[in-house]
Amino acid sequence: QVQLVESGGGLVQAGGSLRLSCAASGRTFSSYAMHWFRQAPGKAREFVAAISWDAKSTYYADSVKGRFTISRDNAKNTMYLQMNSLKPEDTALYYCAARTLKYINIVDLSPSSYAYWGQGTHVTVSS
Repeated sequence: QVQLVESGGGLVQAGGSLRLSCAASGRTFSSYAMHWFRQAPGKAREFVAAISWDAKSTYYADSVKGRFTISRDNAKNTMYLQMNSLKPEDTALYYCAARTLKYINIVDLSPSSYAYWGQGTHVTVSS
């Protein structure tokens, strides 16, 4: 079992930055690839970024590539999402998620394939 708690969301102006954190409980955190998703009002939940269990591989949605950076600290059981050059379209509820895979599987990034979710943290980007 893995329990996930996100933090770090808030209100920021366009062009600004935020750093999200996802704290995990349980000794299995370091065994799983970790992911960020987001869901804007009235829209489906979408994949944002992923990182392998050993942090050697990362993968990003095209919409955030070059602006967001995912990282993790297995000693602290924590994953991060550094978000720079934020745009109003980045406004959403951001979730961290995990499934029992060590490596990133880009073939299937559908939310339904993830067993563990946090409660989400709100990010609002004003124009």
